[in-house]
Amino acid sequence: MSQKSVSNILEALASFDHLSRVMFPRMQPQTLPLLFFTEMWERFSYYGMRALLVLYLVNSLHYERQDALALYATYTGLVYLTPILGGYLADRYLGTRKAILIGGMTMALGHFAMAVPQLLHLALGLLIIGNGFFKPNIGTLLGSLYEKDDPRRDGGFIIFYMGVNLGAFLAPLIAGTLGEKLGWHFGFASAGVGMCLGLLQFVYGQHRLGDAGLRGKQRLDGRDWREIVTISLGMVPLVWLVLEAYALLNPLWHGLSTASQLMIVVIAVGGLLGLYGKTSSKAESRPPLTAEDWHHVSYILILSIFVIFFWMGFEQAGGTMNLFADRETDRVLFGWEMPASYFQAINPLAILLLGPLMVVLWSWLDRSRYALSTAVKMALGLLLLGLGFIVLAIADAQATAEHKVGPQWLVIVYLLHTLGELCLSPTGLAMVTNIAPAQLTAMMLGIWYVSNAVANYLAGTLEALLAQWQVPTYWFLVCSSIGAALLLLAISPLLGRLIKPR
Repeated sequence: MSQKSVSNILEALASFDHLSRVMFPRMQPQTLPLLFFTEMWERFSYYGMRALLVLYLVNSLHYERQDALALYATYTGLVYLTPILGGYLADRYLGTRKAILIGGMTMALGHFAMAVPQLLHLALGLLIIGNGFFKPNIGTLLGSLYEKDDPRRDGGFIIFYMGVNLGAFLAPLIAGTLGEKLGWHFGFASAGVGMCLGLLQFVYGQHRLGDAGLRGKQRLDGRDWREIVTISLGMVPLVWLVLEAYALLNPLWHGLSTASQLMIVVIAVGGLLGLYGKTSSKAESRPPLTAEDWHHVSYILILSIFVIFFWMGFEQAGGTMNLFADRETDRVLFGWEMPASYFQAINPLAILLLGPLMVVLWSWLDRSRYALSTAVKMALGLLLLGLGFIVLAIADAQATAEHKVGPQWLVIVYLLHTLGELCLSPTGLAMVTNIAPAQLTAMMLGIWYVSNAVANYLAGTLEALLAQWQVPTYWFLVCSSIGAALLLLAISPLLGRLIKPR
């Protein structure tokens, strides 16, 4: 690349950096725009992949429906499981900033590998590991911008969450159009370009972060960059070895009962948590957890269980709801057939429009005598999710191969699910970074994402599991969502005692 090209890129980044600082509220930390746009591009890459994966497997690689959903379940489940390891490595060894850079570089490699059909599983593996480094640590870095009990925290996380959804909105429109209309691999490559743009944005803005996310230093030096590049490139042979080991152990794994498989996963996660607790308690800068700390940890763990019920339903968007849009929805508008992936842009667009209103609403409620606890907000999210599945279950009953339903059904479902997401997701993330013990913040975010991992895996396998008992998927999700909401509302007063000062 010529010196002039590099200069042009730097000038563009400088202009964008200045504009982003002007756009954001003055009362928020001035480093928030940097994390906002870094996460925006990373989410563009992830949701571009999510919008295309199942459609690509079914329509291009000719996977059976259940096989495509199973691979989707494995991919999205592991995407949310690896953050517990990434959080541990960042807390103990790397620091959050190096972990973010390693994750971004590894994911960029994975997205570009998706452009080659023969590298499908290697590409998915790189995306899974890269996300493990990136996901928990960008949230931790954001949380570090605020003092404990800072009233700006919830608003800052919702603004950050709008960045997530700006990327998620652009992804189906750009990657979806390229993938479905021009060629699947163009869509996947565009996701890789988005990840590279996120990395450039983050690297260029390093000076604005000061020592945040670093371990006892003011900036990344040459040794740090060598480690970042070496570890990122080292993920390629590591994933290849894991795939080879999986091919050997897969028959043995599938020979185990579901209960045995679950027990192995629980033991593995528990062992990692035990290792973290042991090493952190020995570190001079990591004092032992107090009784209050354990109460906060318990609060987070209990709410994590309810998070599973929400995302198990919500993540049907990339699986059964994506196929519903493709096969059972009339998408012809004025003679033009809209790509099925476009429906996934409704959710992030609604968040961008409704997010500011939710910031005002929560800020007003939190200052009034009608303030709602995190548990109650999450219960409202589950109720709205259940209402959305009532609409979808009715539409599913009306749709046939000969008579497709109108697009308004999915629009209503996505809007209800979006309102539920705004009640549950940003408030939950803000809660974890606010009450988690300081020495366990990234780790607790990792555990928070473990519940997402379980939920995503269930989202992809639920249809096949329920088919054994001839239970309709969408009506089951109505019952699981609303049932979990009512239970959470019932126990919310008891949960409140865990985080009240004693």
